[in-house]
Amino acid sequence: MKVKVISVLEDNYMYLVIEETTRDAIAVDAAVPKRLLEIIRKEDVVLRAVLTTHHHWDHARGNEELARLCPGLRVYGADERIGALTHKVTHDQELTFGAIRVRCLFTPCHTSGHMCYFMWEDGSPDAPALFSGDTLFVGGCGKFFEGTAEQMYTNLTQILGALPKETKVFCGHECTVRNLKFALKVEPENEIVKKKLAWAKQRDEEDLPTVPSTLQEEFLYNPFLRVTEEPLQKFTGKTDPVEVLRTLRTEKDNFKKPKERPNPQAMLAFDWGLFSPFLEKK
Repeated sequence: MKVKVISVLEDNYMYLVIEETTRDAIAVDAAVPKRLLEIIRKEDVVLRAVLTTHHHWDHARGNEELARLCPGLRVYGADERIGALTHKVTHDQELTFGAIRVRCLFTPCHTSGHMCYFMWEDGSPDAPALFSGDTLFVGGCGKFFEGTAEQMYTNLTQILGALPKETKVFCGHECTVRNLKFALKVEPENEIVKKKLAWAKQRDEEDLPTVPSTLQEEFLYNPFLRVTEEPLQKFTGKTDPVEVLRTLRTEKDNFKKPKERPNPQAMLAFDWGLFSPFLEKK
């Protein structure tokens, strides 16, 4: 099982999962068909199915075009609002694509029909993969657009949090730096947060993805998975885990990342008027 990480739109990820024996492939959140089909041709694979985590346009907007271009394409999801849906799936339902096994994990909150997909191959030494859409991010979780803190707590602790700790996490957006800046505000003494943030900034500068992480790592620096830890309870002023999560989400929604200090040379150039010719109206 090979996972191709594909950056699209402003900060989205879509994924192409390749069954290396049959050269069949599954796409996850196929938002940009043209880009996906380019990679399918390059990899010389056949697209058999699309797994859509939720109906938002930046995750599902390519489904209709792909269904038109690939007759017989199966489109899986848990929400009738997903375009070109052919197979509605339910919690704990299992799918098989060659040697690839998929377990559907229902995680309503970001949307009421959000589904995550857990993939593995029997007998493979490789770690399983979780495609978590907008439920679990590297260092964060999705906004509660159509659900509650109680639902997200269940999602993160009982459903996703109960998966094998070596599970690789492939999320729906590249928002790791911002998430970890918030995590550092919550836990300023957490050395693992500091190291992960420095690493994520370096990746960002090199225009490289920060996915995948692992579930084990997430429990060390993701505040939304650390709601029973003392620093999190101190930050929120709450002890009940659901209330800690609810407060964290509100704080994150209102979080403004610290502004980077302006470059001193650039400020001098403004002071000396060196940029004036470029700023004058034509």
